[in-house]
Order: sequence, then structure tokens, then C-alpha cells
Amino acid sequence: MELRIFCEPQQGATYDQILSLALAAEEGGFGAFFRSDHYLKMGSVSGLPGPTDAWITLAGLARDTSHIRLGTLLTAATFRYPGPLAIAVAEVDAMSGGRVELGLGAGWFGAEHAAYGIPFPSLGERFEKLEEQLGIITGLWGTKAGETFSFSGKHYSLTDSPALPKPLQSPRPPIVVGGHGPKITPRLAATFADEFNVPFAPYEVCRTQFTLVDGACAKVDRDPASLLRSVALVVCCGKNEAELERRASNIGRDVSDLSKNGLAGSPAQIVDKILTYGEIGVSRIYLQILDMSDLDHVGQIASEVIPALG
Repeated sequence: MELRIFCEPQQGATYDQILSLALAAEEGGFGAFFRSDHYLKMGSVSGLPGPTDAWITLAGLARDTSHIRLGTLLTAATFRYPGPLAIAVAEVDAMSGGRVELGLGAGWFGAEHAAYGIPFPSLGERFEKLEEQLGIITGLWGTKAGETFSFSGKHYSLTDSPALPKPLQSPRPPIVVGGHGPKITPRLAATFADEFNVPFAPYEVCRTQFTLVDGACAKVDRDPASLLRSVALVVCCGKNEAELERRASNIGRDVSDLSKNGLAGSPAQIVDKILTYGEIGVSRIYLQILDMSDLDHVGQIASEVIPALG
């Protein structure tokens, strides 16, 4: 089981704070450092000093880290045109020495679109755009050097694109598609993705989603085993009840709720719950760190949870 660190900088973080967390994850032996792609805080936090752009941040991390993988969970298709996004991700991939992964979703948070003047179409149109973006980005990256790429869709058209630059990774950076939808999301994952992620859902929901994506793979004649399965869960680890309660309080959460819908408890209890996810085919877990200043939390998981997973 691979553990990755996942953070939400829109809740309030500077680049230096994000970098400190990324370096702690790198030093701790986590498989990757991912961040959300949001432009507006959620809930009652101040959100100060304000949002940071995901791909600008990842470009900085590409130069300021050495070996940890980097990515988004998930970039919204509403935020960027697919051609420029393919260029940006390919460039950050080169800047990192081939360590980038692209998580791409339809977008869901209407308030952030209104706050920053970003169009927010209907759910159906957002998924249409997501599908076209996935086709365009994989098409651009998959076009051989010296050839051109064209695409004619409902929302985007490309004519004789040189499809440059190419990512450093071959054949391309891994693509993550995720969500709770019963039909479109599993189909898009089966068609385009290297990884299918179920975020912040109970165990039974995760199992159902994996069954659905198995069926979607069968429909496109894809081996379901070729699609990596992952989940994202809030983590709250403590060596004793007092430490656990303190960390839960710092993120405004209840321990009992975190125990039911996330990963909360002692290192041993967290290991036991992680292993149950392995039983339904999960091989990667994104640990959502909501208190980005608590680097000791990351260190504790690195020293007491990762080794116990073998």
C-alpha cells in the first residue's frame, strides 16, 4: 500500500507552508505530494493569505523538491483550456524530472467560479468538457514528434497542433480520474485514466465504485487490473487520546466521525483500517492533511504507519 500526502491550500497557506509540507512528505518516504485545485476557501476558516494556483505551485515544488511525485486531486476542467493545460503539465513534468501526475475532474464548486469570474456551466456540460479535455490532452501527448494533432468537438476544436512540448515521462504523465458518479465517471476512468480515485467516501461506497469501474473497463475491453484503485481520506493520528483529540479539534472535526469516515486513531488502528481497503483492491491512499502546520503529524505517520504496512 502506497501512502501519499494530500493538502487543501485554499483553506489558508503560503507557498512556503506548502513547500514545508511537501519536504516533510518527501523526507518521510511518502509516495507523492498532491494538492487540491481550488480558488476559494470552504467553511469558516479565514483562508488567509488567499488561494494559490495549483500548477504554479507545482512548478515551484518541481524545482524545490528532489524525488517525490507531484500532482493535483483534482484540477477542474472549467479552469483551463485543454491545450494550454497540456503545455503547462508537460512543462512542470520536465521541470520535475518526470514526477508529475494530472488529476482532472469536471469541477463542482460553483462559488469559486463566481468569485473569480470563471464560467460554471451545467453539470452535463461540465462532464462533456471533461471528456473532450481528456481526449485532447491524451491526444496531444500521444502525437508523435513531427506530426500534428487535430480535434473537433462540441466545446473545443484544435487544428494542426504541433502537440508540443512533450512531457518527459513516456508515454505520458499518469492521469487520475475520480468521483462518486455511477456511470460517466467510471466510463471516463476506464477510457482515459491510469488511476481511479474515490474521495472521502465510506468503505461500502468505495467498493461499489470499484465494481462499477470494473464494469466500465469490460465495456471498453480493458483489463480492470490495469487501472490502479485509490481512495482519499482525512487522516488524524495520535499516540494517545489527548493527542488525537487535540489534532481533531485543530481541524474542527469530531474523532468519532473521523473514525467512521476517515482514518483516525492510534498508528496501529490506522494501519488496521488501511489494510481493510487493500481487501477491495486499493493500492494507494491519499491522506488529507488539513492542519498544514503540523509537520509532526506527517512525521508520526511516516515513522509509525508506513513501516507497519511493509
